[in-house]
Amino acid sequence: MIFAIEEINNRTELLPGVKLGYQIHDSCASVPVAMHAAIQLLNSNDSVFNSGDNCSHSGVVMAVVGEFGSTLSMSISRVLGPFNIPLVSPYSTCACLSDKKQYPTFFRTIPSDQFQADALAKLVKHFGWTWIGAVRSDSDYGNNGMAAFLEVALREGICVEYSEAFYRTNPRSKIQRVADIIRRSTSKVVVAFVAIGDMKVLLEELAQEPPPPRQWVGSEAWITEPQLLSYTFCAGAIGVAIQQSVIPGFRDFLLDLSPSEVRGSSVLTEFWEDAFNCSLKESNYTSKRMCNGKEDLTTLQSPYTDTSQLRITNMMYKAVYAIAHAIHNALFQKVNFTLLQTQRLESKEVFTELKQVNFSQNGYHVSFDANGDPVAFYELVNWQKSARGTIDPLTVGFYDASLPEGQKFRINRKITWVEGGSQVMISVKAIQICCATSEIILLIFGHFFVSDSSLSLLRELSSRNSVKSILAETNSAGLPDKCSLQGTARLPAFSMEGDYVIGGVFSIHNSMNTVENNYTTAPESPSCSGRIDPREVRFARAMIFAIEEINNSTEFLPDVRLGYQIHDSCASVPVAVHAAFQLSNGQDPVFYGGENCSQSGVVMAVVAESGSTPSISISRIIGSFHIPQVSHYATCACLSDKKQYPTFFRTIPSDQFQADALAKLVKHFGWTWIGAVRSDSDYGNNGMAAFLECVKAEDNEPLALQMDGDVVIGGFFPLHYLASELQHSYQSKPLATPCSGFDHRAFRWMMTMAFAVEEINNKSSLLPGVKLGYRILDSCDNVHSSLQALFSLAQTLLTTRDDETPSCLSGSPIPAVIGLASSSPTRAVAQVLGSFHIPLVSYFATCTCLNDKHVYPSFLRTVPSDLFQVGGLVQLVTFLGWQWVGTIGTTDDYSQYGIQEFSSHFGHSGGCVAFHLTIPKSPTAAEIQDMADMLQISTANVVVVFAAEGQLLDLFLELSRRNVTGIQWVASEAWVTAGLLTFPDFHSLLEGTLGFSFPGVNIPGLKEFLLNVHPSPEPGMEFINMFWEEQFGCQLQESNERINADPKPVCTGSEDLSLTSSSYTDVSRVRISYNVYKAVFAIAHALHNLLNCDSAGINEGMCDKNTEFTAGQLLDHLKKGNFTNQFQERVYFDANGEPVPLYDIINWQKDSKGKIRFVKVGGYDGSAPQGQQLKINGSIIVWTGGQSQVPVSQCSAPCRPGSRQARRPGKPPCCFDCLPCADGEISNQTGSTECIKCPDSYWSDKDKVKCVAGVEEFLSFSETMGIVLVLLTLLGVVLTAIITVIFHRFRTTPIVKANNSEISFLLLLSLKLCFLCSLVFIGQPSVWTCMLRQAAFGISFVICLSCLLVKTVVVLLAFRANIPSSGGLKLFGPTQQRTMIFCTTTPQICLCVGWLLGAPPFPIRNPTYQASYGKIVLECKEPWPLGFYLLLSYIGLLAFVCLLLAFLGRKLPDTFNEAKLITFSMLIFWAVWICFIPAYVSSPGKFSVAVEIFAILASSFGLLLCIFVPKCYIILLHPERNIRKGMTGKYR
Repeated sequence: MIFAIEEINNRTELLPGVKLGYQIHDSCASVPVAMHAAIQLLNSNDSVFNSGDNCSHSGVVMAVVGEFGSTLSMSISRVLGPFNIPLVSPYSTCACLSDKKQYPTFFRTIPSDQFQADALAKLVKHFGWTWIGAVRSDSDYGNNGMAAFLEVALREGICVEYSEAFYRTNPRSKIQRVADIIRRSTSKVVVAFVAIGDMKVLLEELAQEPPPPRQWVGSEAWITEPQLLSYTFCAGAIGVAIQQSVIPGFRDFLLDLSPSEVRGSSVLTEFWEDAFNCSLKESNYTSKRMCNGKEDLTTLQSPYTDTSQLRITNMMYKAVYAIAHAIHNALFQKVNFTLLQTQRLESKEVFTELKQVNFSQNGYHVSFDANGDPVAFYELVNWQKSARGTIDPLTVGFYDASLPEGQKFRINRKITWVEGGSQVMISVKAIQICCATSEIILLIFGHFFVSDSSLSLLRELSSRNSVKSILAETNSAGLPDKCSLQGTARLPAFSMEGDYVIGGVFSIHNSMNTVENNYTTAPESPSCSGRIDPREVRFARAMIFAIEEINNSTEFLPDVRLGYQIHDSCASVPVAVHAAFQLSNGQDPVFYGGENCSQSGVVMAVVAESGSTPSISISRIIGSFHIPQVSHYATCACLSDKKQYPTFFRTIPSDQFQADALAKLVKHFGWTWIGAVRSDSDYGNNGMAAFLECVKAEDNEPLALQMDGDVVIGGFFPLHYLASELQHSYQSKPLATPCSGFDHRAFRWMMTMAFAVEEINNKSSLLPGVKLGYRILDSCDNVHSSLQALFSLAQTLLTTRDDETPSCLSGSPIPAVIGLASSSPTRAVAQVLGSFHIPLVSYFATCTCLNDKHVYPSFLRTVPSDLFQVGGLVQLVTFLGWQWVGTIGTTDDYSQYGIQEFSSHFGHSGGCVAFHLTIPKSPTAAEIQDMADMLQISTANVVVVFAAEGQLLDLFLELSRRNVTGIQWVASEAWVTAGLLTFPDFHSLLEGTLGFSFPGVNIPGLKEFLLNVHPSPEPGMEFINMFWEEQFGCQLQESNERINADPKPVCTGSEDLSLTSSSYTDVSRVRISYNVYKAVFAIAHALHNLLNCDSAGINEGMCDKNTEFTAGQLLDHLKKGNFTNQFQERVYFDANGEPVPLYDIINWQKDSKGKIRFVKVGGYDGSAPQGQQLKINGSIIVWTGGQSQVPVSQCSAPCRPGSRQARRPGKPPCCFDCLPCADGEISNQTGSTECIKCPDSYWSDKDKVKCVAGVEEFLSFSETMGIVLVLLTLLGVVLTAIITVIFHRFRTTPIVKANNSEISFLLLLSLKLCFLCSLVFIGQPSVWTCMLRQAAFGISFVICLSCLLVKTVVVLLAFRANIPSSGGLKLFGPTQQRTMIFCTTTPQICLCVGWLLGAPPFPIRNPTYQASYGKIVLECKEPWPLGFYLLLSYIGLLAFVCLLLAFLGRKLPDTFNEAKLITFSMLIFWAVWICFIPAYVSSPGKFSVAVEIFAILASSFGLLLCIFVPKCYIILLHPERNIRKGMTGKYR
């Protein structure tokens, strides 16, 4: 922070001529100390008590940078907020701090935990971990962060096995319990939202008994902490971290500290002494050496000097620069960029400018959103082991919340998982009950956050808030030296000491002196002026009287004396706030010396204040300390808000009750025309607002188009498409809300209903003698407006029936209702009418949800359900080959159900939805731009839209502004024929649009009726007057409401509609109007049948007007209705109240005049058989941008033959990679999802498109390698035979006798068998050769080594005997030698027999190596590999013993060197077989057999040549040495 301020002061372009200063306080990571520091900064109190006129040498700060902990930032922000002093935190991440109601001036340069929680949840979901554990710090950071994470995780379908909270100061038993849960859990992934200190405590406990491998997922607080990297069992941990950064010159600044500079700061002194373990001043209380001034910071290894990963430091750096830019913008004029020297700077101005800060520093962008949060950007960090064996946190990706959904998460480097693995650990639960239903999710959420987290959080907060600290200066021994008053205290008006003190604040004076602050010196202490208010003095004295009365009482608080401190607020907020701080901070008006720093403590409660405005300020401050405030006269209703004023109480009723009483009083006396005055204060403004709300909450008769009749039909039409947002307090009657956005097409629908009614009244064949009437209201295309219109319709007609002579025709005021246009309002109205069996016939509500006859029993419609439209759209899209589309909808039921059904059906047909955009009811510019960005970057070129034209207008305007083209729009019936979207600005965007529309007709006489409409001042003509003004852009009459509006010309009433062109006058092919027309005629036909209009008798040819009927009876006749209209269309309703599902397929094409025409290019009949429903003429379709070719929309191109589709993780099925088929598999079609495995003995060709026959291979006698091995085998056999003959010929010579001829012959026989057993390995493997080869090899070599072992023992006994006549050699005679050979051979024989009986090797066809060179290897399969290695190990054991014994006899007389020969032969034997094992394991196919044969032959030749060739050399070439003296060494 200091470095940034000094850097700014040295710059010329930022704050030129202005020097920034700083006051940095130590919060001790404690709420009380942090609060004290905040009050000190706010109140400009110095840490040293100064006497004299100037009470302080510093002014109020413009902004505050801090705190690092969320809990501390919350407390500080609550104090600074009422004074508009901004708090910019570099490290407080709690999402709760984004609440601008509670923390209005809080900003931060580090992203909120809400983004981190979202990133961690998506990270967990990305790797398929659906069964996890969770641990968190028991603090605001941990509890709020984990709550946000679990909320996102549950939405993503991630189940949580446990969620444990702990704190580093908890008892060890609590930490052990958390560690044991992690060790015993079945979830292998642990998400840790933990602070550094808490994480270190937990890992230390886990290190005592490391758990099974666990995949740790970490929050930014600990994932990059160096001191945690020593816990190797956390290797592979992954998490999010704040972005690394580089601050030029910062390291040099840190190292530029001299001892003299250090001594000037107590904080730097403490740092220096701790870093170098020395003392800067002499003291008797420390054993540390004195610092010599030569300490070098460059040699210090600590977090202070480590600038390799500047993460949070950069957040601090950006916070200082953000404040500097805000001050710069506040001080400098934007016109001429000159310093405003004459204008005083307020902290509120800095706060205002801080909201708009937008700059870049060192390549890092800095700005704040509406919540004071920056753009969320995280690095993805992975703990990986380095070549040195240490763990390093490496960046492997990033998460950018500013990117569109699906692109926020990027991984650009290989990740190392648990224990250095390369495979993602699987952590799932076989049956994830927790994610099954919403009820169970709520149950688990309640378990984690009610029974555990919330209670622990409350306990933590309550324990922290209950701690109060008294600051005192201490001497070198750490004992209190003297007490210093923390600030300038004002004397209370009245005070008395007691065991418990109650505070009081009263407006004894009626004003305060004006204080001029220059913000360079301490502000003046506030003082009162004006006259004393006797009534307030009486209030204060009443409080004193009550306290003294209680103290004198014996039954109430016995032995407890109450005291009081009563302050004068001067009827002003600043003085009232000062008094509140004084009461909450425990400051006395008198300075006391000595060890006891205060004679009184913080007050237990406060009685305050008479005014509502001071009470609001006081309550905000003392509420942070949970000090109750009881007001005797503050009546503002706003103080009832417990979120803002949690400790406020009052003994006087709220103004809400007074306002309601006054309004009822005015209403009671019939006063409907009144005036109103109020105080310009919280009391007056809030009280009058409540009063006016109550006065205006009366019946407001809605506008209606109506005509009387014997039977009146209700009608609802969305004449306006924008309804006002509700502002209900639920304490008064709601007001009627005006609507806006006049819809000409809806007005045509309304007038079509009036036209149909008049046409029926003029017909003699339909309802003769009965006059139909109507009452049509505006639904505003909104639920609450529709319900208000419905209840108004019912109430009006009921009132009319009561006042006039009742008619016998109807038992209900409304026998039927026609409406509504949208599905959401229709559902609300249909549910109400259904309870009374009043039929509701809709002309445009298509939601499938309305088919539920249990919920909507009286609902019918003349428009097909979306179920048919969705089926048709899916067929259309798949027919055109579009498998990758986007969808756009709105928040209403029509859109949501339509999109949901389309996505479901489209998915079943093999298609994928690339994205879905939801347009809010009142979208902001930012939301529209985000949706436009998504449409531009998406790879889907086809977009299906379920929405009304008015809801799409803003989005299409933005896309047109950006000149977006190339999108093929597929429209629902709601907007496919909307003239509102055919303006020239939309042509490049919407040309080629394709969609479903209802069949259109030309209704005779409708155009003339519509053009014959004229305005009139008569009641009931308001809708027509509105239309007239909208159509011609004029106003019919002057009114007070329009004085401030834009002036418009006055309408004459004689304007000609036939000269206009709009959706109202365009009736060439009406569609929705035709549905309205059919609905009216359907009701008329039902009434015709119900009133027996076709019966013979006295009233033949007339309807029976005396017939009484109910709405339920009319509903039954409607359901049974079946007639053919003048357009030869059969009109009826099926069991679900649906008509015949017929659609036209419309294409938007430009005509010769450049205007958009709706051209029919096909049709869809939902009642036709499957396969014959869709009919389309593709040759006449114009596609997007006027193209003639069908656009392509696919996420991935189809895979070519020889490859298959491999779905990308986390992506829809249509997004895949094309992977070549594995060896032995083929695909011979384009777009194959799977590869076909080749049959046995067949293999795939190099293109993987067909299977070819495989070639068998084995080590045969006919190939070169086999021939060479056979020749070597025969050579070995021949040499062995020759040596055997030589030994037999000279068996009586001393050299043969001396070497135990019997064992020598047995050794030669075993060597011959060793040579011969290699032949069994050559040739095509069979059952017998597979069983024989290893057994023969193992037994032959064991016999050979047993003989060598016996020979070695004999040599040692012969030449190692101390006494020549020793009987050692006699004890190991021929019998014992044979026995030893038998005993050492028997275990190997038993092993081989057991192996062959239990799991004998057998021949197989091994295709493993077919991929390399297309051949199938015939080899012996060993089902028990351990048997072979046991066999080999036993041979190795005997060889080792032989080698050891021979080595002991290496110094025998030179003339008898058999021990040396055996040693040398054993070394060769060991070298061969040690090399054999890796060569055998790594050799493929037949080469492994060749390696084993080579090892057998090499070791056999080694034994033969090393042991017998030297003896043959003496026998044959030097017979003179083959005598007894030669054997004993006496021969020279």
